[in-house]
Amino acid sequence: MSEPTSLAGEAEQLDAADGLAAMRERFVLDDVTYLDGNSLGALPAHVPARVADVVARQWGELRIRSWEESGWWTAPERIGDRIAPLVGAAAGQVVVGDSTSVNVFKALVAAVRMAQEDGGAGGGDGGAGPVRDEILVDATTFPTDGYIAESAARMTGCALRAVAPAEVPGALGDRTAAVLLNHVDYRSGRLHDLPGLTAAVHAAGAYAVWDLCHSAGALPVGLDEHGVDLAVGCTYKYLNGGPGSPAYLYVRRDLQPRFDSPLPGWNSHAEPFGMRPAYAPASGAVRGRVGTPDILSLLALDAALDVWDEDAVSVAAVRAKSLALTDFFLRCVGAYVPDGRVESVTPAAHAERGSQVALRCDDAGEVMKRLIERGVVGDYRAPDVLRFGFTPLYVGFADVERAARVLARTLAG
Repeated sequence: MSEPTSLAGEAEQLDAADGLAAMRERFVLDDVTYLDGNSLGALPAHVPARVADVVARQWGELRIRSWEESGWWTAPERIGDRIAPLVGAAAGQVVVGDSTSVNVFKALVAAVRMAQEDGGAGGGDGGAGPVRDEILVDATTFPTDGYIAESAARMTGCALRAVAPAEVPGALGDRTAAVLLNHVDYRSGRLHDLPGLTAAVHAAGAYAVWDLCHSAGALPVGLDEHGVDLAVGCTYKYLNGGPGSPAYLYVRRDLQPRFDSPLPGWNSHAEPFGMRPAYAPASGAVRGRVGTPDILSLLALDAALDVWDEDAVSVAAVRAKSLALTDFFLRCVGAYVPDGRVESVTPAAHAERGSQVALRCDDAGEVMKRLIERGVVGDYRAPDVLRFGFTPLYVGFADVERAARVLARTLAG
């Protein structure tokens, strides 16, 4: 078993060699070891001043003129283009607005409509084959995605089947219209095979919808590279957009002319100020918009994304540090925590791990409460999981070592 002084010394050396270490100064942090960025990212230090400008000058002085002069009207697409490279997408395919849940609904219903119209992503059969009347949903999904999938199934006349991601290829059939999957499991931190599962979905003639909430900003996604049809994600975790910051919707470029949103609104109209009674969708990703953008939170997100403009920051560098942090945390837990007290449910293999570590612990709720009281902030998921999220832009190796050491002390009573 390693001695604490040995691992603490190693952490100091790793922090000294960390190419992203300077990014920590760009965030508002204190002495607390914050490992809950997979729920709410830390505040970038420059955001308050930018939001103050939005409130005092853009709203307070320019008022209605800011829709044009401050670029409010086009902000959903402009900020979408800033997120696009973080999820491996070219410009013009991401629009920001609404919540993750709302965007899941838009994407899933649109996917079913396309499948039923032409037989699926693989080219269609002109309606000659079986009716596409089944939706598959990740059986381990975040509950809201399941609720949305159930509602989308009722709306489109589909049956809904919950399937573990690894079992999706065997569950696909000629009646499958769409498959809703999570890139990273919110509870365990397991990273699912986006390229392989997307290819399997396409081979069956169906459409793939991915939830990127726990991967965007933490690891490479490759939406364009892997031919993903539709994707959604939140911005308040690894993108640090703030509590309730708007989500985003990705619509692959060649599918945009056929994207039929179940929530058409005046903001997605081809002529929004024409005030026409008949709906005509705008071209491009804009048709993913619905109503008036939430400007205050949207522009706070815009400011938060500035941290990605640093030369030292790339998704590849973030992923490398994420894996190093989670590896080191698992080592420290193994060294400090008595055998049998906790069990990691996060895969050891890098190819199957997101940017969090989940530990099973019988009294997890009480343990997390005591950890937070001692200055280590993670979170708890019922019934028995301690979750620790690692945001490489501001979490260091000394944070990791301290968290494991405090965890061991907490478990000892």
